Amino acid sequence: MAKKRQRRYGNNVKQVNPGGQAGLSGQGGQGTQGQADAAGIGKGKTQQSPASGVVTYDDVKKKYRFYFNIVAKRKIWFVVSALLVVVSVVSLVGLGLNLGMAFEGGTMVSMTFAAPITQQAVSDAVTSTGISGPQVQLAGDARAIIQTKELSEEQRDAMLAALREQVGPYDPESYEEEMVSESIGGELLRSALIALSVACALMLTYLIIRFKFNYAVAGVLALLHDIVVTIGVFSLLRWQIDPPFIAAVLTVFGYSINDKVVLFDRIRENEGLQKKRASYEDLVDQSIWQTMARSINTGLAVLLALFAIYFLGGDATKTFSLTMIIGVVIGMFSSVFLASQFVVVMKRFVKAS
Repeated sequence: MAKKRQRRYGNNVKQVNPGGQAGLSGQGGQGTQGQADAAGIGKGKTQQSPASGVVTYDDVKKKYRFYFNIVAKRKIWFVVSALLVVVSVVSLVGLGLNLGMAFEGGTMVSMTFAAPITQQAVSDAVTSTGISGPQVQLAGDARAIIQTKELSEEQRDAMLAALREQVGPYDPESYEEEMVSESIGGELLRSALIALSVACALMLTYLIIRFKFNYAVAGVLALLHDIVVTIGVFSLLRWQIDPPFIAAVLTVFGYSINDKVVLFDRIRENEGLQKKRASYEDLVDQSIWQTMARSINTGLAVLLALFAIYFLGGDATKTFSLTMIIGVVIGMFSSVFLASQFVVVMKRFVKAS
C-alpha cells in the first residue's frame, strides 16, 4: 500500500509512492503534480491528508451554514466598534461614573433584626428620613448592611428610629458603624489605573515576543476597546461602581486576551501554509472560522457560570458577575470582528511602509 508523509507546516511536501520514487515539491522533485501542493489557502485548493488535521478554507465554508466572509465586511465592524467607543467616551465625559461609597466616602452601618426582613423594607425606611440613594445588602434573613453618604449624628439617629418603627427591633449588640474616607476611594481608583497600565504594557511585550509587533498592536487596541466599552455601559446605565467592579475589569482584561491569542496563533500557523500569491484576507477569514466553534463554546460556558453567580450568588457578587458578563460578550465580539481585522490592517500598513 502506498504510504504518504506530509509536513503540516510549510509548502514542501515529501511523498513516497509505490514505485519507491520520492519527490520533493518546490525543489525540482518528481512527486505527482497536485498531490504535492499542501497550502492553497485563499484559493480553495488546499489538499491535506486526513491525518494532518488541518481544516481547509473550503471545509470551513461547508461546515457552517451561516458562513460569511467576516474580513471582507470589516468596515461594518469598525463602524460598530467606533460607535460603541464614541457613546462610551461621551457618557464617561458627560455623565461620569456612579461611584459607590467605597470611592466617595460615607457611612456604613450593619445590624441584626429580631425577625426576617426584606431589602425593600430597609431601603424604604432609610429613604423616609430624607437620606437619598442608600445601598442595602442582606447577610442572611435578618442582618442588614446599609451604606449611605456621610451622616451627621442627627441623621443617623433618625435613620435608626425609622428602622425600629418600620422594619422592627434590632439587637443593639449587633450594631456596627464604620466611616469610609473619600481619599481611600481615590487611592483605589489610582491603583486600578496603574494596574491596568502595567497590564497593557506587559501584554504588549508578551504579544511582541510571542508573535509580531502588528499582532501586539492589534491585540492591545482590541483590549482597550473592551475595557472602554464595558466601563461605558456602566456609565450610560448609571450602574453603581464598587471595588468588585475594579476586580472584574482586570479579570475581563485577562480573559479577553486569552481568546485573542488563540486566534492569533491560528493565523500564524496558517501563514506557514500560505502560498506566496494567496490572499492574506482569506487566510485570516479561514483562521477566524477555524476557531469559531472554540470561541463560541468557551464563551457560552463562561457566560452560563456568570449568570448562575449573578442570580444565585447574592448581592455581594452581582457587580462582579454583571461586569464580567458584559466584558465577556464585548470580548467575544472584539476577538472575532475587531482584533483579527486590526491584524489585516496592520499587515497592509507594514507592506505600504
